[in-house]
Amino acid sequence: MDKLVRNKIFDEIYRIGEDGVPEFKTYAAGEWVFGESFSEVKSPIDGRTIARVSRLSKEQTEEILSTVYEKGREEIRNYPGEKRIESFLKAAQLMREAFEDFVRVLVLDAGKPKSNATGETKATIERLEKTTFESRRMLGDYIPGDWSEETLESEGIVKREPYGVILAISPFNYPLFISATKVIPALFSGNAVLLKPASADPLAALLFIRVLELAGFPKESFALLTIPGRFMDDVVKDKRIRAITFTGSTEVGEHIIRIGGIKAYHLELGGKDPAIVLDDADLELASEKIIKGMVSYSGQRCDAIRLILAQEEIYEELKAKILEKLKEIEPKNPLEDENAVMGPLIDKHSVDYIEEVYKDAIEKGAKPLTEFKREGNYVWPILLEVDKEKVKELRAFQEDVFGPLTLIIKVKDEDEAVDIANSSRFGLDASVFSECERRARKVARKLEVGSVFINEYPRHGIGYYPFGGMKDSGVGREGIGYSVEQLTTTKTIVHNFKGYGVWEYL
Repeated sequence: MDKLVRNKIFDEIYRIGEDGVPEFKTYAAGEWVFGESFSEVKSPIDGRTIARVSRLSKEQTEEILSTVYEKGREEIRNYPGEKRIESFLKAAQLMREAFEDFVRVLVLDAGKPKSNATGETKATIERLEKTTFESRRMLGDYIPGDWSEETLESEGIVKREPYGVILAISPFNYPLFISATKVIPALFSGNAVLLKPASADPLAALLFIRVLELAGFPKESFALLTIPGRFMDDVVKDKRIRAITFTGSTEVGEHIIRIGGIKAYHLELGGKDPAIVLDDADLELASEKIIKGMVSYSGQRCDAIRLILAQEEIYEELKAKILEKLKEIEPKNPLEDENAVMGPLIDKHSVDYIEEVYKDAIEKGAKPLTEFKREGNYVWPILLEVDKEKVKELRAFQEDVFGPLTLIIKVKDEDEAVDIANSSRFGLDASVFSECERRARKVARKLEVGSVFINEYPRHGIGYYPFGGMKDSGVGREGIGYSVEQLTTTKTIVHNFKGYGVWEYL
């Protein structure tokens, strides 16, 4: 087996097993340790075992939580903001030096095409560097007391305050970047953080934690919880954890809230992103952007386009353009084709689910415009034509379908398009295609979503613009600066100067 990671900074965190497979330790708030057993990490590309990652015991997990709570949360608060910035910038430099390792791991572990893996690594580095933008988000307010008779001769300051210990739970689809976008603002704002990576592809998060350790952050202020998801309930409900940031399905998000109790929650959940195409749209541009929104990372994105709502005047022409472009796209092995646009789905279960949803749609009257095709973990793009009266009956409309399956619907006008889009229980993002700024802006105002992209497909990038969901798509906003606000609270400190002569009122 070719060496999975080659940069010497990772030499201390794994060993080579008897069968030649690397066996990784996990980071236990100050030291790298082996767990009570290993979890096998299989590549979705071909199903082979590419690594084993330590699985922590309950006793090890408790010890980590105690260390982070009793020591780490104070250490990170006492680590000055200026030094935190220096550490983030150092981490960015270390990632540049180990760039190819991160890309290789994302290709093998998550099945990403090389262009996607490269983009995710670059985005993570940029996110580390953009922490320099965020310091003003930690500034508070000064409130003079002389605007109320009750508070004369006093003043107050309102400061942003870390919660203490934050649990960050990241998904499989962006295992490096989303892990980073949770850990970075948590540490930046003075919180200790426990990162639970996706069990399907934990390697990129593991390498990222190593980089943070070497960048100089207080070693006991963060840890990596490599434990099965089914063992997470005890961690989620632990009173020492004061805030949870989670990206994943709506169902798991609801479960976290039910068992977590009184905590702060930042949840980015499922989506059903519509692309609304008006009759004055540039159809070449619209079809090109919609295709990218459908197939990027094989549709395994919460912001993927799942629903195309096109006005009847341009419906047939748009449909023809999309189908013509889809003919040129097929999933490929990222190891054999570095220019692949699509790779595999994350596992066989995901492929089976897509097929179930497809069959449900066909049984309920949807018309397949592309042939359903699967080979191993690879699924070809699926476009289903659905009558607007039938669409709400389909699982493909009711559920967050994580794969390259999209519905296309003919609508009378923009109001009907908005009504169908808003009837979804999800409200993450939407696209509007129109050459008329006034019409596009009007549709954007009516859509019940967290972000609207005009003449563009939904994409969150490095979080330069804030994003997050409405309705069943989540709670709170993520992005540069905005995540800091989500992962901090406020503390009001009132100074009473009555009788000291500080103020002499008329």
